[in-house]
Amino acid sequence: MSVNKPTKITPPEKQAKPDRASLLERASGTFGLDNLRPAGVPKGLDSNKAKKFAPKRAASEASPEQTPEPTPKRRASDYIGEKAEPAPTAAPVTAASMAAQEPEVPSVRFSGEKREVVRSFLSEQGLIDPDGGASTLLEEFRIVKRQVLAAAKAEASATARRVLICSPHPNEGKTFCALNLAIAMAAERDTEVLLIDADFGKPSIMSKLGLNAGKGFMDVLADNSAHVEDFVVGTDIPGLWVLPAGERTGRDSEYLASERTWEVLNRLTRGAPNRFVIFDSPPALAATPAAELAKHVGQALLVARSDQTGRAALEDAVDLLSACPDIKLLLNDTTFSPSGRRFGSYYGYGETSHDQ
Repeated sequence: MSVNKPTKITPPEKQAKPDRASLLERASGTFGLDNLRPAGVPKGLDSNKAKKFAPKRAASEASPEQTPEPTPKRRASDYIGEKAEPAPTAAPVTAASMAAQEPEVPSVRFSGEKREVVRSFLSEQGLIDPDGGASTLLEEFRIVKRQVLAAAKAEASATARRVLICSPHPNEGKTFCALNLAIAMAAERDTEVLLIDADFGKPSIMSKLGLNAGKGFMDVLADNSAHVEDFVVGTDIPGLWVLPAGERTGRDSEYLASERTWEVLNRLTRGAPNRFVIFDSPPALAATPAAELAKHVGQALLVARSDQTGRAALEDAVDLLSACPDIKLLLNDTTFSPSGRRFGSYYGYGETSHDQ
């Protein structure tokens, strides 16, 4: 006798009916889409970069319809009447490019009668005698001159050939240094120096040279029709020219801050790579013209008097002259040199060093 293992049998009416075919399945059966298969996917990609970007199609795979036709060349006359396209971004302006853009002919030439500067009068004031040969004073200002010339050559711009001589306070030797530097630089071959008296309150350049003062720098700035070359005074020191301060107006800073100043100074230095303009300005902490002139020059020499000029005064003066990109410190009236330098003794002079 055998016993069958009971088996659970579900009645036909209770069996699960198959789900109704989806719309896509019915469409596939109707239109014969069963033969379509998805594109093959590679098992691995060549590199990490390929995971993010699809490979470019080879040039040979491009269809003729997708190959762009070459753009026909057009003549300049074809663009007449059309709207101009925006110009490409200009290259940054550098000192070398500015020098290359300068005209070959100077905008201003100095001419006219040259006045005599008495050499003995210069020596009495402790200034360099351009005909007196080597001396301690000349050798020391030759060092200053070389620094100024080297900076101007490195910058190679018209602005770098404008030099401001200034000091924090009065009686620290700025006019003394401006005159000696101008005389020393005028001794350079093929170099022209214009010394401008910009100390409108207390002008002294002309009197130090023993020359009569007349109309000058301020008169040119105040009169838009004036030509600066008509006010420049020649001297019998080869290469040295002087521009007096002119008549004081009481609006010195306002005139210096005007566009007229840019126009006049650009005419003086543009196209004249061998011409240097040296300004003797008022003390930086005593009058405002020094700060305005600092915006028009590429170099500034800040004169400090030994055992007199304080550090705080120098720092304040540097802040006021900060518009000038190159400020150098010039120590004046020193009698001690840590290195034991005695310029001039080599040439037979036994002078004590006073300026550096």
